[in-house]
Amino acid sequence: MIQVARRYRYVVQDTDRHGNVRTYLRLPDQPKLRLHETPGTDAFDAEYRRAVEAPPAGQPARPREVAKGTLDELFITYFGGSEFKRMDARSQRVRRLILERFGQAIGKDGKRHGDRMAATLPPSFLERQKDMRAETPEGFNSLLKALRAVYKTGIRVGAVKDSPAARVAYLPSGNPDGFHAWTAEEVAQFEAHWPVGSKPRLALALLMYLGVRRSDAVRLGRQHLRNGAVHFRVQKGRTKTPKDLVLPVVPVLARIIAASPCGELHFLVNDHGRPYSAETFGNAFRKWCREAGLPQCSPHGLRKVASIRLAHLGATEHELMGAMGWSSPKQAALYTRNAQQDRLAASAMARLAADEKSHPTPARAEWDENATEATERTEQNEPMVPRAGIEPATLRFSVACSTN
Repeated sequence: MIQVARRYRYVVQDTDRHGNVRTYLRLPDQPKLRLHETPGTDAFDAEYRRAVEAPPAGQPARPREVAKGTLDELFITYFGGSEFKRMDARSQRVRRLILERFGQAIGKDGKRHGDRMAATLPPSFLERQKDMRAETPEGFNSLLKALRAVYKTGIRVGAVKDSPAARVAYLPSGNPDGFHAWTAEEVAQFEAHWPVGSKPRLALALLMYLGVRRSDAVRLGRQHLRNGAVHFRVQKGRTKTPKDLVLPVVPVLARIIAASPCGELHFLVNDHGRPYSAETFGNAFRKWCREAGLPQCSPHGLRKVASIRLAHLGATEHELMGAMGWSSPKQAALYTRNAQQDRLAASAMARLAADEKSHPTPARAEWDENATEATERTEQNEPMVPRAGIEPATLRFSVACSTN
């Protein structure tokens, strides 16, 4: 319950779930500011006056003059262009932060990067940036992607003729496998810690059985359910390439939704009954994972689990594209290729095991588990394993593992 503290304009108070009363200043068009002194005291009066009289947070003292033809000017052109405006608000914020930080950085010559001439920036300059950021490849790749978009806009409006960023390659990812994909044991461990009827279990089910991103999971509610499926527009890329999905609700997910407390318009709500943002939900879910003893797990890892499971069940690339909302078969091909490799390897090794069963290897002393001398020789030129090869039972065990 929010209460307005008397005598102080724009001051509000609320009580958190632990019973602590918090005081905030909520000026129009400004972010909420926490006040720490006790209302009614001289200390609070002084803190309140300082907060009210302070300049708006984040407001620059005076806009700096931008020289014509510089990277700063090209950044401004990009921020005003259609490509940037079609991005969602969060992507715009991240992209702007990357470019502004790059523009403020100082080179070895003492010059701001933003003051460099955009049309004559050599690819070798970006190659040096690449070498400097080799230990953080994702950071450099994000910068390079942003600069490619900036120069693409610059070429379109005639500000520059070509793009030095397009002639620089990305760094190999420091994490080629991406987010950790949950194992069956990890899913079971989470489910054992969070029973059906709890919010974490509902979140797990939505992510795993629908394969949605966290930005979509926090928006879904009963109003999206029609004819046994959820109908919704994907949040990612919704301003550039709107995409509507219809995903069937499997029986186990339907049972978990029915057994779980939900909000009026959202399945997932926080402790105050309000919907999560994608960021706060991600933080909450990782906290639930840590409490279940799974610090390595994340929400996106469950989307990978859904993709892997569908691929191993024989889903085609186009079926995966439909289920996961991918526009290109490239991502789907990765999962189907890996699943096909598993099936082909298992089939091939099964043939080898069948051949060994038809033509068994004669028993030898090396196969006797008690005759260790034959397999533990250390004399020069003597093998450490039997010359006859690997015992067939071991092969059969390998095949069994690969087919589970």
